[in-house]
Amino acid sequence: MAYIANTPDDIRHMLAAIGIDSLDQLFDVVPADLRLNRPLAVPPALTELELTTHVGGLLNRNEGADRRVCFLGGGAYDHFIPAVVDNLASRGEFYTAYTPYQAEASQGTLQATFEYQTLVAQLTGMDVSNASLYDGGSAVSEAILMAITSTRRFGRVIIPETVHPEHRQIASTMLAHLEPEVVTVPAPKGVIDPKALAEALTDDTAAVVVQHPNFFGRLEDMEALAAAVHARGAIVIASVDPISLGLLKRPGDYGADIVVAEGQGLGNPLTFGGPYLGIMACREAYLRKLPGRIVGQTTDRDGKRCWVLTLQTREQHIRREKATSNICTNQGLLALRSSIYLAAMGPGGLRQAAELSTRKAHYAAERLAAVPGLSLAFPGPFFKEFVVRSSKDPAKVLAAVGEAGYHGGIALGRWYPSLADGILVAVTEKRTREEIDGLAAAYEKALKAS
Repeated sequence: MAYIANTPDDIRHMLAAIGIDSLDQLFDVVPADLRLNRPLAVPPALTELELTTHVGGLLNRNEGADRRVCFLGGGAYDHFIPAVVDNLASRGEFYTAYTPYQAEASQGTLQATFEYQTLVAQLTGMDVSNASLYDGGSAVSEAILMAITSTRRFGRVIIPETVHPEHRQIASTMLAHLEPEVVTVPAPKGVIDPKALAEALTDDTAAVVVQHPNFFGRLEDMEALAAAVHARGAIVIASVDPISLGLLKRPGDYGADIVVAEGQGLGNPLTFGGPYLGIMACREAYLRKLPGRIVGQTTDRDGKRCWVLTLQTREQHIRREKATSNICTNQGLLALRSSIYLAAMGPGGLRQAAELSTRKAHYAAERLAAVPGLSLAFPGPFFKEFVVRSSKDPAKVLAAVGEAGYHGGIALGRWYPSLADGILVAVTEKRTREEIDGLAAAYEKALKAS
């Protein structure tokens, strides 16, 4: 399609076709006070040199992870990306390939997706993975819908406070006009209270979403929680940090039924918040309820190995009433990057990244807890994130820490009023002892000045 503006003759012919005389008549349904009766305030055209300089100036106003030392987390992390990821993923045959609608003509893309599914299944300990979803938040919502259709329970879905607040918000929006009630279990101590969860569980509960490590970085007692949920016949949806699986037990080994994750940390850059990669895997019993696409391996008429789109439970491919989801796009390029990352790192490399992140996070927690005016909010086991309480306004403290060259963390007050003095700090394998010591010094200076 050529994107060429319509000529006056084109417009006149189109108006004549629908039986009106002018564009004003076409838009008369728009109230007069909402119409723009002046030219758009667009500045004069720039030359290429002028435009390049202007855009460069705009870019320099950003303070990304490449400009400040990054201790930000909350679902998006500054993990190291090996050069091989960019090198291989930028090959033209991968970079330009779109969703494989024509399966027989996209064997390379299909094989890459099959490899991704295999790696995700191995990483999570699940039987099957789909070809990815939009992001971690949409994966949580799709998992909940999958649990509801699998259990045929329409009473409630339980999402504790320890689940990412934006993922909870997305799920609540997705379920707003459906029958199940979304029940939030409080977590005043930074982990799920087993007693509170037991009281919330009912015989018509479809699923419980458990984030592990949770949003505060704390580790949940997954075996005990999974047993309690299964005892009431509900499905356990585990939301995980995939990097943590280099160190922690796989969800399939502690009883999770469905596993979801944000895959950004697996070889994908921060990129100001997206696009990201929604990981989703499950036990074989739920295979036919899995949303999105699944690529399978088979042989052709000549006995040669090949790959095909095996299942697509969306309404474009099956009867609408049988569809499990209308989700239609996978994040193919980001899934490919994750596959290259996992293959390059291997089990040993992933474990090393997880261990380094954990050790450095614990060192950072000790250093920050020693700063006058800061204290750890939730003592206990954690992975690579932790919460500190600040004696001064977190927004002002973080602004001052930022001026010193550090993205010092995320203020939690916008999501948790009870943690209005809380700051979530994340530490990846990229951070050095000097950077962590510098962060502690920046916090100390900021608190004294506040």
